[in-house]
Amino acid sequence: MEIWAVVAAGVAVLVGAGLQRVAGMGLGLVAAPVLTVLLGASVGVLVSNVAAIVTALLVLRALRDRVDWRRVVTILPLMLVGSVLGALTVREADSAWLDVIVGGSVLVALSASALLRRRVRIEGRPVAVLTGLTAGFMNTTSGVAAPAWTAYALATRWEHRSFAATMQPLLVVMNTMSVATKLGLGAIPPHAVPAWWVWAALLAAVLAGVGLGAVLARRVPTAVASRIALLVALAGALTALVRGLLTV
Repeated sequence: MEIWAVVAAGVAVLVGAGLQRVAGMGLGLVAAPVLTVLLGASVGVLVSNVAAIVTALLVLRALRDRVDWRRVVTILPLMLVGSVLGALTVREADSAWLDVIVGGSVLVALSASALLRRRVRIEGRPVAVLTGLTAGFMNTTSGVAAPAWTAYALATRWEHRSFAATMQPLLVVMNTMSVATKLGLGAIPPHAVPAWWVWAALLAAVLAGVGLGAVLARRVPTAVASRIALLVALAGALTALVRGLLTV
């Protein structure tokens, strides 16, 4: 891997890690496309998964007092079920149409939640159940789960700092599952794995990004951070929708 490519990957990881510290998510959306171009699809996503795990652990350490563990315990098993359902669907359905349907549906959900959040408050376990299943399903079928979480946060008026903190253990588990699955099934050829110094450079980028994000988080108002999270989610849903439309 050439130096310029490592620098480009490092910048993407730094920006994504900083965004995740402020908004609660964003590393995968920013870094995965760049890493995929530089390293290839399978290895690029693997590196993005590992960077996301480290980033989420660092952010979790800083925000652990704000984590809503009750929601984590409720939603995490449902995400795992949704992932299995997504894997079964991917095996049987056309991936392009899945991207179109999932991306379009979540765009509608995000728009409705943003427009109605000051007029209607949605509560109850069924909403959490549906969100967990949808997030797991989307993570497997489209590689993007953040839009489902953001729609849920908007609809339930979930306080943003708690939302950003609670996302981290969920991201750790989902990305760890992704890495374990890839390595366990032998999806990554040993010769394709980046050299140790590349991993070290990307780790430094994660640390710098989270550190920069921590500084920004102290200066960014909660309302602004919430809007940033919404923009990240919209970008994720649009990515899935456009990718599907281009390959149908």
